[in-house]
This record gives sequence, structure tokens and C-alpha cells, in this order.
Amino acid sequence: MTPNRPYLLRAFFDWIVDNECTPHLVVDADYPAVQVPTQFVQDGQIVLNISPSAVTGFSLDMEQLSFNARFGGQPMQVYVPLGAVLAIYARENGEGTVFTAEEFLEDEDDFVPELESVETSDELIDETPPPEKPEKKKGSHLRVIK
Repeated sequence: MTPNRPYLLRAFFDWIVDNECTPHLVVDADYPAVQVPTQFVQDGQIVLNISPSAVTGFSLDMEQLSFNARFGGQPMQVYVPLGAVLAIYARENGEGTVFTAEEFLEDEDDFVPELESVETSDELIDETPPPEKPEKKKGSHLRVIK
């Protein structure tokens, strides 16, 4: 099967934007091939505002996301392999999801990202930086409805 991370990332992005919130992306800045403004990296991570009003040329496919934005007034093209995405959440209320950190595999054909949990986190809100390592979730909020 194809990796589910691109589908989940797109779904959470659309859900956050449709609810008139600001999508923020937590990225592992040390992941291979990541291109982000290094001056804003803290503890190996960076939080990016990826709202449609903040970026141009937004592209999300099965392997990467990219966009153009201004950082400190300077234009920059940002490139993030999907394995580097640690979380997506709404700035206003912290609703979103956390992904497991991926190890870089030399053979990209073996790269199969997995979702840690579909549980939402209220800890990633406002301008506070995310925790250094996402905590493992103990359960899921999923339930069968008949």
C-alpha cells in the first residue's frame, strides 16, 4: 500500500483551513534534504505557518511539500520531505495530529511512514514551541459508531 502520511497531512490541512484556523507544521529541521530558514530552528525543529494567506506556490504530493514564503522580509523557497513532518495543528486551539519521527532510508523505495496516533493534542497551541520529542499516546479516540 502507499504511505498514508500524505493523505492524512492533506486531510488535516484542509480540515484546519475549512474551520478558519491557521495550520502550523512542525518540521524536523535535521532531516535530510529539508530546506527551511535555519535562523528560526530551535532544538532541531521549526514551526511553519502554512496558511494559504502566508505562503504562495504551495505544493503537497506523495513525497514532499514545498512553498514560497517570507521570513524576516526575505523570500525563501521551503522544501520538506514528508518524513520530516512531525505534526500539523491549528494555532488557535492546538487541534491536529502528531506523526512519528522517520529515520532516513537510503533506499527511498523502502520508505513507508506510519502515523503514531490520530489522537489530538492540546499541548501544541499558540506560539509555544512543541516539545522536543512528541510523547507517545496511550490510546486512540477512535470508536465504532453503529
